[in-house]
Amino acid sequence: MLLLAKLSGIAILIWFFLTAKEHGEQPVKWAVIGVMGYWITWWVVKLSVVNLLSGLVAKSATGTFLLTQIPAIVGIFAAFLIRKKLLADAAAAQKN
Repeated sequence: MLLLAKLSGIAILIWFFLTAKEHGEQPVKWAVIGVMGYWITWWVVKLSVVNLLSGLVAKSATGTFLLTQIPAIVGIFAAFLIRKKLLADAAAAQKN
């Protein structure tokens, strides 16, 4: 795995943990949900999109580098959406 993917995983873990603490939720549960969502998305994109397109940019070092960063970027976006959903669920639970 690439450095960006590993650093993003750690950052998402911390981000979800701190967000859960701020909102009075279970920090470990949120952190696990966030990291699992990130890594599952990362692997799905890696195994589908990157493997499909890797032959197109095999001779270009820049193209290969950019292509291999796509799973991390999509994983970060997925984590953002997961966090948004968790925050909405937490807000709805507090209203009830």
